[in-house]
Amino acid sequence: MASEIRITFPDGKEKTYPLGTTGAEIAAGISRTLGQKALAAKVNGVVQDLSMPIETDAQIEILTWEDAEGKAVLWHSSAHLLAEAVESLFPGVKFGIGPPIESGFYYDIDFGERVPKPEDLEKIEKKFLELAASGETFVRENVSKADALKYFQEKNDPYKVELIEGLEDGKITFYRSGNFTDLCRGPHVPNSKTIKAVKILTTAGAYWRGDSKNKQLTRLYAVSFPTQKELDEHLQRLEEAKKRDHRRLGKELDMFSFHDEGPGFPFWHHNGMLVLNELQSFLRKKLFALDYEEIRTPIILNEELWQRSGHYANYKENMYFTHIDDASYAVKPMNCPGSTIVYRTSPRSYRDLPLRMFEFGLVHRHELSGVLTGLFRVRSFTQDDAHIFCTPEQVESEISTLIKLIFEVYGTFGFHSVSVYLSTRPEKYIGSLEVWNNAEAALQTALNNAGVKFQINAGDGAFYGPKIDFVVKDSLHRSWQLGTIQLDFSMPERFGLEYVTAESTTARPVMIHRAILGSFERFFGILLEHTGGNFPFWLSPVQTLVLPVSEKHLDYARQLRRQLTAEGIRIKVDERNEKIGRKIRDAEVAKIPVMLVVGEKEAAESGASVRIHTEGDKGFMNLETLKAFLAERLTQSYPQTA
Repeated sequence: MASEIRITFPDGKEKTYPLGTTGAEIAAGISRTLGQKALAAKVNGVVQDLSMPIETDAQIEILTWEDAEGKAVLWHSSAHLLAEAVESLFPGVKFGIGPPIESGFYYDIDFGERVPKPEDLEKIEKKFLELAASGETFVRENVSKADALKYFQEKNDPYKVELIEGLEDGKITFYRSGNFTDLCRGPHVPNSKTIKAVKILTTAGAYWRGDSKNKQLTRLYAVSFPTQKELDEHLQRLEEAKKRDHRRLGKELDMFSFHDEGPGFPFWHHNGMLVLNELQSFLRKKLFALDYEEIRTPIILNEELWQRSGHYANYKENMYFTHIDDASYAVKPMNCPGSTIVYRTSPRSYRDLPLRMFEFGLVHRHELSGVLTGLFRVRSFTQDDAHIFCTPEQVESEISTLIKLIFEVYGTFGFHSVSVYLSTRPEKYIGSLEVWNNAEAALQTALNNAGVKFQINAGDGAFYGPKIDFVVKDSLHRSWQLGTIQLDFSMPERFGLEYVTAESTTARPVMIHRAILGSFERFFGILLEHTGGNFPFWLSPVQTLVLPVSEKHLDYARQLRRQLTAEGIRIKVDERNEKIGRKIRDAEVAKIPVMLVVGEKEAAESGASVRIHTEGDKGFMNLETLKAFLAERLTQSYPQTA
């Protein structure tokens, strides 16, 4: 038996260590600083405790607070500390689950008849920090199913008992820290002293296991940090996020609304439609330049199609159904099956491939009312969908082009921090191992050739193919998963798609699903909060507003509007009988990029006094100068890559 293991680091360098060396020992051996900052180790793609011995040759990455997975580990440990703090202050409470989430963590707790008050939350935070400062360690323990059940039955915790009953014996682990023991897979930080600051952000009701038939627990949402300064900065960003809430801005800027007559179905107003149309026009130009063909498929298709695609079996509860002529139909939740029908309307040859079809397709999905969140979670939305049908040999080239396109689009909207994740073959998959290996290799090669750094999510691919996900960071440092590129070996098989090869045989095309924005609705909400409603000039619904000093200047204001409209500027006149100071203030609140004040002088000299949003007065310009000024502003703001 080998007494040494070979460890490969992210930069490709290798080093041998004694068998059973831990991640903590490797981190400390690299540098004292890394040893102190290390939170967990990622070994062969699996995040684990630093204290776990490594028994085989492995690829390793030491995770710190700077890594998303490192943050998740710290927040996971924080959830345990939160539960311990609650249990010490409220003996007899019962616990559901407490996972890390994208921006912190939560724990679902049954407080019985008690409802935590604000002063209770402050006490929990104080106790949390006391426990963290004590230097608790998180000790992993393998437990038999019988012993696990006995432990939580004696604690009279029915939620943990229910979870354990659904687990396989031999794969159950506890983590013990201080006076608290939890059913948990881990991993956790080596020592609680790493956690220096915490804030319980909010409380909410949460049905056990998401089922409204079950008891409603209290969910404590919280976030923790290695320093108080980082927490303070985070709380400041949250306050700014409240000001930028897209639901509030959408109402203030008269862009969209939601109503009881259609819960979860957005009502788009004129200003919102102007922005949506500009977004779609921008993307169309990009896609036409890359030889895409635009299609549109029906919103309602028969049930047989959805059974063939697999959606009926796997997605039925999220679909809407209807009957037409005594036959069952479904409102489409996805666009991909429609694309396959368009593909097979004509015989296809290898000479026709790659065939790139895009569809701004309206889809409907039934979401529970409790999860609806403005434009971020709706029941009807328009996907910026595309499906590329190509030969296996063309996959790498197509992926490379898509990666470049996605980064160009994100850069246009000011999203310059982009994280990329490659999800590989899951435990259950279709297709041959050879096809999967080639597909994953093609995706990796395309990412490497593009110079894109990426993380591998081992085993997180779809059953029908590997995928690449793109996560952007906005101006408030929040992460949003937007784009995705997915290889699909299932749909071409299910729908019998073929093409004639150069050897006159038939073969299945590879189907590439891709979205850049994800959906126009969700992206709109993200962009609204990212910019705070201050859209670039080309995207602003009202680019210019004419502000007549008094009613007697209305005729000239209307004349100016007609002249500038002819120049391609979206312009309106504020015709209210209000003082000019009020009109200017309201235009600033409405985030109008350019304001044109017109009175006696401006009318006499055929021009306007120009004001720029947040910048103030820019002085008088005659009509020709004004036209040139606005044209230049439009040209400079419009995406140059379009």
